[in-house]
Amino acid sequence: MSPVTTTLVEIHVPMLPTPDLPDGSSPYPWIDQVEDFLVDLEDEGGVEVHDEGEEYGDAYVFFVTGAADEELLAVASRVATLPGVPAGAFAVVSDDEAEEFGRGRRVALPLSGV
Repeated sequence: MSPVTTTLVEIHVPMLPTPDLPDGSSPYPWIDQVEDFLVDLEDEGGVEVHDEGEEYGDAYVFFVTGAADEELLAVASRVATLPGVPAGAFAVVSDDEAEEFGRGRRVALPLSGV
């Protein structure tokens, strides 16, 4: 019997600093904002945060699972439209057995009509 894989959506956000921040501020306050948003959704029982987000190449990647593809992509779309999140985000539909990031179906964000 083959192992069961779970759908995983990677949310790739360009590592662009937020302009005009006070001295000493994190240049990427949107990372904490997205993490808080995802934890709130997880607490509501909508999705699961698969792992800690991490920097990958020129993007910061967040991981969500625990729901159907469409629901996970809707979450990714909401992340892309949060205030302060840099434009250019995209999602990758993958699974929890993928050996590398970015391997799977790429989806532009935000989704139209969501």
